[in-house]
Amino acid sequence: MNLRRALGITTGLALVAVAGASGVIALDESRATRITARFDRATGVYEGSDLRVLGVRVGTVGSVRPRGKEVEVTLLIDEGVRVPAGAHAVIVAPSVVADRYVQLAPAYTGGPEIREGAVLPAARNATPLEVDQLYASITELSEALGPKGANADGALAGLLDTGAANLRGNGKAIGDSIEQFGKAARTLDRSSGDLFATLTHLQAFTTMLKNNDGDVRTAEQRLATVTGFLAEDKENLGAALKELGTALARVKTFIEDNRGSLKKNVDLLAPLTRTLVDQRASLAEALDTAPLAAGNALKAYDPVHRTLNGRANINELSFGTGVPGAGAATGTGTGTGVPGTGGAAPAPDGLVPLTPDRRADLPALPLPVAGTVYGTPEKGGVR
Repeated sequence: MNLRRALGITTGLALVAVAGASGVIALDESRATRITARFDRATGVYEGSDLRVLGVRVGTVGSVRPRGKEVEVTLLIDEGVRVPAGAHAVIVAPSVVADRYVQLAPAYTGGPEIREGAVLPAARNATPLEVDQLYASITELSEALGPKGANADGALAGLLDTGAANLRGNGKAIGDSIEQFGKAARTLDRSSGDLFATLTHLQAFTTMLKNNDGDVRTAEQRLATVTGFLAEDKENLGAALKELGTALARVKTFIEDNRGSLKKNVDLLAPLTRTLVDQRASLAEALDTAPLAAGNALKAYDPVHRTLNGRANINELSFGTGVPGAGAATGTGTGTGVPGTGGAAPAPDGLVPLTPDRRADLPALPLPVAGTVYGTPEKGGVR
């Protein structure tokens, strides 16, 4: 009787414990975030397998069910665990015989979080390589390279022998080459901005050449013509260059021998060049008028009598303002008597004879005065 009672008590306690555990599991699952991950295969993953992030358990596998050509795995993420919205699932095999678990990556660092009911497609997820697949790949490779494959005629063995002979004694050189290649790669990495900028400019240059293909071909044809011409006259061109070299050598020798004299002459030329610079306006005017003056001189020259012929208006030599053609620079002038008359010429219009004391104030004339001298009257007397 006591045994039955003890068995009944034990059975009741077991049922209570199972019910309590089921309630806790149901409570945990109700608070967990449920998502679905699909895989091409899910070998070694079962209901209750671990769900981890960076190797730390953060949940469990709820169920594993086949769906057509894929396997649908339900993942239960513990409450409070944050997973990024773009996470993917990976089946990890710690060892050949241990149970596998599902890992979510990457770890959450900020941004949107994964939501309840999210589905991770198989294209985003990954599964480990199975041992039998690895063995099959190794077997296939060995058969392809074996005596029934690439080494049927000893080609692979010959290749290995030749490679060994070429590499023998060159270990240090190969190591140095790899080290230098690493340094070059680091240099390119530090100059990646300049490198890509250069490539961009090179692309722009090639695009320009493409857009101007016709002009480029024309330039190439003309360049070919020029090079052909130079090739045909290469002897004359060579002789000319030789003579030019000789002339330059002589000029160099002349300059070295006469350096002092050349410097002295250059120093003497400095005032002349300064004068030319200061009088450049007058020189420009002279160059403009010189052709006209030369033309007039040629027209005035009489080759028969060897004389320069011309006509002059004597009134232009007077300085009065009342006479047609008279100048007005000084306001004084001279009138001459008519040759052969023996007397004074009549006074021109607007002029009056000058008194002897006023004539004494006149500047010296190149010729002696003949006849009466006239001047322009003005208010207060005659000037």
